[in-house]
Amino acid sequence: MPKVGMVEERKTSIIMGTIKAIHEKGYAATTMADIAKNAGISTGLPHHYFGSKAGVFNATISFLLKDLSKQSRKRLLRAKTPVERIDAIIHTSFSDEQFQPSVISAWFAFYVLARTEPETRRLLQIYHRRLISNLTSEYRRVTDRETASTAAAGTAAMIDGLWLQCVLTTNRPDGSPATMLVQDYVKKCFDSFETTDTPQ
Repeated sequence: MPKVGMVEERKTSIIMGTIKAIHEKGYAATTMADIAKNAGISTGLPHHYFGSKAGVFNATISFLLKDLSKQSRKRLLRAKTPVERIDAIIHTSFSDEQFQPSVISAWFAFYVLARTEPETRRLLQIYHRRLISNLTSEYRRVTDRETASTAAAGTAAMIDGLWLQCVLTTNRPDGSPATMLVQDYVKKCFDSFETTDTPQ
């Protein structure tokens, strides 16, 4: 029997091996043998733990989503106001961790596979709903539900769209300009709330 903790260590090594393989070869060309080689384990173990290549990839995406959530929570702990908390979400999305070449490759594969793989699509939908929910919650502190939902949808669209623009238009992605653009949009949203609330 594997030693205590060894199963999780193996699973993590498989996930890291998957990220490396996708970055080097792309999802379509990646094989379970590639993943096992990168993980330093026998070829059969990825099948044993995850069942299929899609299963390994979905576990990898779950890992990246949990890591993104952990980074976000860490920043949110230091934020107090709604603006600061939305800013924490923005900075997480455009952090250096999210612009590592191998992570970029994995996220691209995530979006592509979500078109045809139901479980991958479900994970993408969870990510998107969570992002919208977190943003709406902060906007809702200062405005009505409908306005908050609209502002949250716009902010989420800018985050996702600008992230893609960053990684597609340069070999050295830099999240700073994108961060400032989203921050400017958020500021305009809050300014409009104040204008709307001002008595005539």
